[in-house]
Amino acid sequence: MTAAPVLWRPSQARIADANLTRYIAWLQEHKGLELDGYEALWRWSVEELEEFWASIWEFFGVRASTPYERVLAERAMPGARWFPGARLNYAEHVFADREDDAVAIVYASEREPLPQEWTWGRLREETSRIATGLRELGVGPGDRVAAYLPNAPETAAAFLACASIGAIWSSCSPDFGARGVLDRFAQIEPVVLLAVDGYDYQGREHDRREVVAGLVAQLPSLRHAVILSRLGCYEREDTNVAATGGSRDGKAGQLRGTLGWEQLRAVAGELEFEQLPFEHPLWVLYSSGTTGLPKAIVQGQGGILLEHLKAVGLQMDMHAGDRFFWFTTTGWMMWNLLVGGLLGPASIVLYDGSPAHPDLGALWDLAERAGVTCFGTSASYIATCIKQGVAPRQGRRLAALASVGSTGSTLPPEGFDWVYEQLGEELWLFSASGGTDVCTAFLGGSPLLPVSRGELQCKALGAKVEAFDERGDSVTEALGELVITEPMPSMPIGFWNDPDGERYHDSYFSTYPGVWRHGDWLRLTSRGSAVLYGRSDATINRGGIRMGSSEIYRAVLSLPEIQDALVVDVEGWMPLFVALGDGVQLDDDLIARIKQRVREDCSPRHVPNEVFAVVSIPRTRTGKVLEVPVKRILLGTPPEQAASRASLAEPDSLEPFVALARRRAQAAAE
Repeated sequence: MTAAPVLWRPSQARIADANLTRYIAWLQEHKGLELDGYEALWRWSVEELEEFWASIWEFFGVRASTPYERVLAERAMPGARWFPGARLNYAEHVFADREDDAVAIVYASEREPLPQEWTWGRLREETSRIATGLRELGVGPGDRVAAYLPNAPETAAAFLACASIGAIWSSCSPDFGARGVLDRFAQIEPVVLLAVDGYDYQGREHDRREVVAGLVAQLPSLRHAVILSRLGCYEREDTNVAATGGSRDGKAGQLRGTLGWEQLRAVAGELEFEQLPFEHPLWVLYSSGTTGLPKAIVQGQGGILLEHLKAVGLQMDMHAGDRFFWFTTTGWMMWNLLVGGLLGPASIVLYDGSPAHPDLGALWDLAERAGVTCFGTSASYIATCIKQGVAPRQGRRLAALASVGSTGSTLPPEGFDWVYEQLGEELWLFSASGGTDVCTAFLGGSPLLPVSRGELQCKALGAKVEAFDERGDSVTEALGELVITEPMPSMPIGFWNDPDGERYHDSYFSTYPGVWRHGDWLRLTSRGSAVLYGRSDATINRGGIRMGSSEIYRAVLSLPEIQDALVVDVEGWMPLFVALGDGVQLDDDLIARIKQRVREDCSPRHVPNEVFAVVSIPRTRTGKVLEVPVKRILLGTPPEQAASRASLAEPDSLEPFVALARRRAQAAAE
């Protein structure tokens, strides 16, 4: 296979300055290892797991009040036990050795587009005040704190406060609809809800008081709710449930009150760090809900600490003076990784608002104003910039910009071309792919390697990435399933309410025993790079926000006119297919109501681009919707290769999709 053209090579100065170069030299000096380049380093990192992760611990100076007994007590998947005996705290490492007047966070929003700075001194004080407030509310290790908050410094401080006391953090973005939030938070039974009264998006205020009231009313585990007023909807700090429009029944009498944010942070206190076992839960993230409710993924303090030190410090190469930005919301794991940037020497840059308000130049304006050095975004945002003819450097000084990161979906070759045409040949572009499941990348960037058109540079250190063919054999230069064949510290401790681990096992290990199947199509090149070909499951990815089809179906099928539905994401185009009840017509009014229901129950990002009526939705004889085969057909795969008609309950049900694929191909040819 012909190698893709090289678009960028690191300069000798960049290689010499890279943290990876320093790490390799450290391994030689302290461990006697002579590793010739990144590929040799990666191979050592996955073959000698214990030595590798012990070196990350030592290289980054991880602090533990109690030392670990060994690195890996059991090398198995699932069931790996990392660093038993160690007691530490994630937040302690965030604040270690910080100068109070140095910049920790740079923040901007639609309402306040000029960046504001939070120093380390301010972040420490806010975190200590919130931690003190949570303790006074009775929150302790293991308690869950649910956050319905924007991408703002107060949210980062609240997360760090929870981590410092050993409480378990879980967040959803305020643009999530009530049903989607409840499907997530209700599973973990939070004792405190931190919520915002509203947010700005696309130049409009969105009042969320009614949603917050519904959450308060329908989360019986809550003892307290705390309101952050962004829009000034609450005129009094001492609010109550009635003020939010909510109520509680007699069974939920344990709710003691709803407080204003200033009340939570009213008392200054010393920032203390609870010493916790390595696997003590740090946060709960959520799967996309492809089949049923979103899975509540639990990740540990120590595993995330080590993984993010490695990811931010080595793979992304953050240095003192850097400003690390990723466009995200609090509902995406990239927010967690972005906040993980505080573990390193760089400042992080947060933005709350639409990337297209007042126009698609908004994020590039932010990059100029905030002095962003690493600009992280989604592949879909880059695609939109291409379609809209955005010229980032036109009228802007982006002298500080040194790298661009892309994730959320596959960045096509044209996206690589655009980045280098628009931002310059000296820029380092790293496309990354991983997942909420591990809150990091399996495949990503290295400042030591070239960038080839349409390819991810490398396999991440400590991630034994392989491509399995249909027989389960590892292949190179051939399409296969992305699998991980050795454990990683940031793999989930488990799922919430999954005591025997059955759901966790079935999610990743049921196809290949002892091997993590991730759900992506992958081709590994002989040069160590990788090419992704999209999901091999039914996840819907819009603007970097993953949501399962089942969540969209719950919204759509709540309309009485809709009998069945199928939705797919085809390279940024999301069509919805509906089977209608007798006598029902798919008119403009019904389409509008479908889109409104998805907007309210799921998110604005997951509103379908088009809605089509079909006679029946293709299902297997066992009732499974054929989402992946339909997606493959719409991408141009011949129908006989995409699905076996013999397995269909109604063999002719694929015909409308075959016809639509043919029309799309003809339109593209014209």
